[in-house]
Amino acid sequence: MWHFRLWEIQDVAVFLSIMLYMCHLAGAISIYSPQRSLIRSVQDDVIFSVNFTCSGIPNIQWTFMSGLVSRTIGAWQPGGYTNITEDYSSRVQAYDNGSMGLSDLRLQDGGFYVVTITESTGSSKDFGFVLKVNEVLYEDLQYLTVSFLALACLAGLLMLTMWLLDKAYKKIMACKRRREMPGDARKTGLQLGNVL
Repeated sequence: MWHFRLWEIQDVAVFLSIMLYMCHLAGAISIYSPQRSLIRSVQDDVIFSVNFTCSGIPNIQWTFMSGLVSRTIGAWQPGGYTNITEDYSSRVQAYDNGSMGLSDLRLQDGGFYVVTITESTGSSKDFGFVLKVNEVLYEDLQYLTVSFLALACLAGLLMLTMWLLDKAYKKIMACKRRREMPGDARKTGLQLGNVL
């Protein structure tokens, strides 16, 4: 009989362990995003869209990583505090669902972004995004326009030089012909040249 009671206590302990584990799983953090890889241009805005579920009150933290650089962007609690670092304070929009907006993108904003959701119990989960920032196309067009104008000016200068050289050549040839003419023909040629 005592052995039977011990078995009941073991059953209760196993049952409680399973229930606690299931409660822990039910309270586990899950994070979802429709898109993890984003491509934008310089001066665009981007929203890192996430949805999460957790049982407790979450703390949301965003971090930027690129190469050896790792910077905290900010941390907030839905309906509570918001703490955005000074480097990002004018460009970051914090959302209660964990999403983050980043405006006026720069080339150096390209990299890896990580959101960390931490519950009051201490459990946490990370979720990452890759952002590629391209240069603005109009900068390339501006470069092409300036190059085209420089080439057009150079072509105009070469054409003017050729025209001046042609005029100088014609004058030199006219003077040479006058010198080669006999005396009377030269006077007539000069008179004709003055008339023309």
